[in-house]
Amino acid sequence: MANSPAENAQPGDPPGISQPHIIALVDDDRNILTTVSIALQTEGFATRLYYDGAAALKAMLDNPPDLAVCDIKMPRMDGFELLRRLREKSDMPVIFLTSKDDEADEAQGLSLGADDYIAKPFSQRLLIARIRAILRRSEIVRRDPAGEEPADPLPDPIRRGRLAMDPARHQVDWQGAPVSLTVTEFLILEALALRPGVVKTRNQLMDAAYHDDVFVDDRTIDSHIKRLRRKFRAVDPQFSAIETLYGAGYSFADE
Repeated sequence: MANSPAENAQPGDPPGISQPHIIALVDDDRNILTTVSIALQTEGFATRLYYDGAAALKAMLDNPPDLAVCDIKMPRMDGFELLRRLREKSDMPVIFLTSKDDEADEAQGLSLGADDYIAKPFSQRLLIARIRAILRRSEIVRRDPAGEEPADPLPDPIRRGRLAMDPARHQVDWQGAPVSLTVTEFLILEALALRPGVVKTRNQLMDAAYHDDVFVDDRTIDSHIKRLRRKFRAVDPQFSAIETLYGAGYSFADE
């Protein structure tokens, strides 16, 4: 059936190895779905394919993938509405892959909580690099056959006044109230909170949130900062801990 997902694990994997990351691809262009899916499978990923936003939303909420790559213009439900509804229940990393390259579309996608935005035509190599970078940042913990956690040391919690961050669990509280952040938002906030009072330039925040030669521009960081402030003001209308130094960058106010 056209709207049912297709999931492809790597053939010939020996028993006992960790399972591949699952990438959901959402696009009404079947040619793009096929070519991107093949490229991802070649790199060791498993894929699920969806041809419209409504089918993708239901499937991703019922059985979440590790990351989703979504088009914007689709039948039944466009990418913006898909992300809006997904963010009500999930912080799953999402990359927009779309022919819409207008600044306003990019800003809207980031304001809704997208982790990245790539305009068509695109380099499959760049897309795969960004997927790998975001998955690494999301610190997805995969158990071995014995069910044991990796032995890597866990990062220490961060406490700054009313802010509490737990990088190991990707949890953020403000005044004891949970604040749900995407991976990119979390890393930007963490970079600011680790050095309270120190102004971080946009380039420094890009380096903290984007690795592996993933290039973004200034307005991408600005969009993430706006969304961070909006999320914190939803639990505290007086939130003002993220300060702007015009022409220089951003800082976290030490309390």
